[in-house]
Amino acid sequence: MKDQEAQMISPWDSHNRTLVSHVHPVGWKNPVAQGRYNLVVIGGGTAGLVTAAGAAGLGAEVALIEKHLLGGDCLNVGCVPSKALLRAGRAAAEMRKASEFGIRIKGEVTVDFAAVMERMRRVRAEISPHDSAERFRELGIDVFLGHAQFTSAETVQVGDQNLRFAKAVIATGARAAAPAIPGLQDVSYLTNETLFSLTELPKRFGIIGAGPIGCEMAQAFARFGAEVFLVDADHGLLPKEDRDAAEIIRAALIRDGVKLLCCGKELKLSKGVDGVRMQADSHGKSYDLSVDQILVAAGRAPNVENLDLEKAGVLYDRKGVQVNDRLQTSNGRIYACGDVCSRYQFTHAADFMARIVIQNALFRGRKRVSDLVIPWCTYTSPEIAHVGIYEKEAGEKGIEIETFTQKLSEVDRAVLDGEDEGFVRVHVRKGTDTILGATIVAAHAGEMISEMTLAMSGKLGLKTIGGTIHPYPTQTEAVRKLGDVYNRGRLTPLVKSLFKRWLAWTR
Repeated sequence: MKDQEAQMISPWDSHNRTLVSHVHPVGWKNPVAQGRYNLVVIGGGTAGLVTAAGAAGLGAEVALIEKHLLGGDCLNVGCVPSKALLRAGRAAAEMRKASEFGIRIKGEVTVDFAAVMERMRRVRAEISPHDSAERFRELGIDVFLGHAQFTSAETVQVGDQNLRFAKAVIATGARAAAPAIPGLQDVSYLTNETLFSLTELPKRFGIIGAGPIGCEMAQAFARFGAEVFLVDADHGLLPKEDRDAAEIIRAALIRDGVKLLCCGKELKLSKGVDGVRMQADSHGKSYDLSVDQILVAAGRAPNVENLDLEKAGVLYDRKGVQVNDRLQTSNGRIYACGDVCSRYQFTHAADFMARIVIQNALFRGRKRVSDLVIPWCTYTSPEIAHVGIYEKEAGEKGIEIETFTQKLSEVDRAVLDGEDEGFVRVHVRKGTDTILGATIVAAHAGEMISEMTLAMSGKLGLKTIGGTIHPYPTQTEAVRKLGDVYNRGRLTPLVKSLFKRWLAWTR
């Protein structure tokens, strides 16, 4: 393996050998390029794989190029391994609170971190055949493992071969960014690309960045038994989210033992005697800490380097490849999708952007990325999920809204499950039941937000949701109850007095 793969896929045990045998098999022989391809896809992450598979399934001649690991961040160093760790952390937390349900566990609940990581590697390897080079070859795709560089507006080179294309797609994704923190370049630190190679639990763990990745990993590692310090320059964590929702997550992290240094100003890093020294000011107090490891989870950078985009006439900047609403670049033959060109850096967003590219690039479609309704979720405990606009955003855009909130403490199943911390909040256009945005804080918010997303995509209003029968008892009843809240709001004093007169007359 190359150095980059070695850092990402370590230790070299049977599980990781299985993974690599699928996503970058040793001895793989690139095919001989055949004429002019309908589509050449550069990048084998979610966006690239969905584009290649979808196009090939429709009869296109497709070439797929990946220089590192097929599956991209999601499979190798993102969604898959992180959710495996979160599940392990949640299991530990559930055992520690078992006494609340009348279940007695003798002795202290301890975590075997090496076993947690071994399980993660095993399940990741089990999932990897879906993204394997062999699977995509069987789909009729020419799979090239190597570095891609444009040589003209309609050709791209990989190895010693020049591939001609009618259309091409740039789906090279993004990587962890290194923020401008004094001393960062002088210390050893982890990113999401190296975090999942740990085999020993850091006793003292510093995490920089209180966005989704930082919050998820802070909670998980605290539940594993590490002393976690979460530092962010902004006031409060998850700064883009609903403030009431973020406050619930803040309290949950503190309850799990995470030490928050929000408004962490003047952060400096340096080598310490037994690790990394972190110095920061937070809310008027100075901190001077020593930690064993640091995770940097503060931002992403698009992978646009070394592609020779200039030779293809493709414009880009520090935010990534520049595309129009139909995901077309400045070169009409070339499209882009996924993290390399989008502010929505989610696997599911990359998936649906790829579907747009297939229609527009191959069939002269007119699909627009702005038409997508994209939800997202941070998988802390509880989870926080959102779709559409926020209340603050509506105010900035001059959109008049009404907001309805249903607390989980008033939902029977949430109470029975001991998961009654949170709420469902919906914003509708004032005077209507048209849903413009929703935030859910719940144990299963990532599952529950889909009903709101479907309603927005299908232009179904809050009244329709309120009139839809949901099985009892479920936590999703909180969504239905919002319809009741909305309908009660429509019962004005005038309407109520008319109802009263009618009922008195018909008595």
